[in-house]
Amino acid sequence: MAPNVCLIGSDMNTYYMARCYHELYGEPIDVIATEPIRFTEFSSIVNISYHSDLKESEAFVRILTEYGRNKSVQGKILLIGCHDVYVRLMVENKEALSQWFIFNSPRLDIVDTFLVKEKFYKTYEVSTLSFAKTVYYDCSVQKTDPIPKDMYYPLIIKPSNGIEYGKHHFPGQPKVFKANSPMKAMEFIDKVKASGYKDSLIVQEFIPGDDSYLFDCIFYVNSKGHAELATFAQIGLQEHSPSAIGNCTVLVNGYNQFGNTDRTIENLKNFLEGIGYTGFAEFDLKFDRRDNTFKVMEINPRQARSSYYLCALGHNLIKYLVEDLLENKEREFEVEKNEYLLSMVPKSVIKKYVVNEEYKKEALRLWKEGKVVDPLKYSGEKSFKHKMYLILRAMNYKKKYKKNTHTI
Repeated sequence: MAPNVCLIGSDMNTYYMARCYHELYGEPIDVIATEPIRFTEFSSIVNISYHSDLKESEAFVRILTEYGRNKSVQGKILLIGCHDVYVRLMVENKEALSQWFIFNSPRLDIVDTFLVKEKFYKTYEVSTLSFAKTVYYDCSVQKTDPIPKDMYYPLIIKPSNGIEYGKHHFPGQPKVFKANSPMKAMEFIDKVKASGYKDSLIVQEFIPGDDSYLFDCIFYVNSKGHAELATFAQIGLQEHSPSAIGNCTVLVNGYNQFGNTDRTIENLKNFLEGIGYTGFAEFDLKFDRRDNTFKVMEINPRQARSSYYLCALGHNLIKYLVEDLLENKEREFEVEKNEYLLSMVPKSVIKKYVVNEEYKKEALRLWKEGKVVDPLKYSGEKSFKHKMYLILRAMNYKKKYKKNTHTI
């Protein structure tokens, strides 16, 4: 009998986690979300219900409690958050949810240090992690001080609190802004302030290199605090549209043109275990050729939108959680080194827009050999509307990359 599992969210992360469940048990999974998103809206592998107030703490507990009372006949329900907002709500309300649910997420203090970027960099600046040179701007202060003269341009400017930043909209609002001069940096900071955002902005020196200098590293740390799985994947392409920059679209697991894979993984593993981390974690890294180190851009306290490649390599994410939390099983630590391509874009986009020729050759070789996966293209999906959406999405990707040929 399939275990009771419930996903919170409706984005791409939710879809591929639903796919992981469907591949294991052949059944649709229950999903609770705030609003319809195309990734899951028409899917046949989810049973989804919407609650417009789900992101409010009191309503979150009420909605989940009602669901738990109705569904926990077979024991506790495995709960999986698929977005930062929901992960934090789960952890914040762990005691209230504990009668009905079980989940593996980090402690609230760790979640907050990961989600609030200023707190993240300041908390772990004296650690084994490496960061780009960083300063902070408090948007609640009326006067904007000049950028320090010892900062090298270009600079990357991003919100410390992404959740709050998303609540204050302004024309052309980017996820991350690249400033090529002090004037451009100051103009952007003032624009963010005018939007009503009162938290901090992170200003960092840009690490040189195209998209292929970016890396994705996933860990699963079991509920006892021991790492069981790690991957290390070189990214070839990320989203180029301003609102989605930072989201990976092409990566190859087990491939690294710059070396030091094992040492980097060991360092990150020791970091997670050292702070008492539990659950899935995704490191966003960029290789800095100036000092041959992998700089940490951020850590997501959950599986990420590109994490399905683990399942394609034989590591079903739902299975890891079920074995750990419901079956009390442990695994020895493993680094998945097999090469595999994850691509959310058509092959023609790889051919045209991946600028690293050696990387491009490797990605196309894997595609030709059939070692490629798109988490949204699932043979078990029976919805015609979902399949049509994927066709239109592929066409739109070609237009998006043509329009936005450069990234930060």
